[in-house]
Amino acid sequence: MQRRNFIRLILFVVFFSVGAASLGISILCDDLVNYYRSKNDLAVGQQAVDKLKSLNADYDVLLEQLEKDPNLVKRLAPAALGTEPEDPNAVYPKATPEQLAAARKALAQDPNEQVKAPMLPNWLTRCSEPHRRTTLFIAGSFLILISFTCFAPKKQPPEK
Repeated sequence: MQRRNFIRLILFVVFFSVGAASLGISILCDDLVNYYRSKNDLAVGQQAVDKLKSLNADYDVLLEQLEKDPNLVKRLAPAALGTEPEDPNAVYPKATPEQLAAARKALAQDPNEQVKAPMLPNWLTRCSEPHRRTTLFIAGSFLILISFTCFAPKKQPPEK
């Protein structure tokens, strides 16, 4: 008798757990989708902040160099502005079109494109479809009903 009750208990736990999980997933599907989208947005924002921090560090180094060497402005101005150098004896290297294209590509990258994290897991994408959510809800409800109906402890007949 004890072995039967133990098997009934195991079957009750299995059926009830699977039913409650499918019922919970079908109900909380929208919240899970919002969670994963927010997680992705946070990763994109963090990546943008990291890029801005690195740019700030680069500009701080450049400003520090400009404070130390005032002639640096005279040397950088022709290269930055594209004007001819004032010193006739100075040789300034010209950038090749390939180098300019690589620089444009690096500067034009959108920080949102760099995130490689998947937006939603495949199981959540499938579960968020309306007909599958309905199926999960109905199946979970039936599993819970079956677990209470078929595997509930039997009442002992009253002893006289």
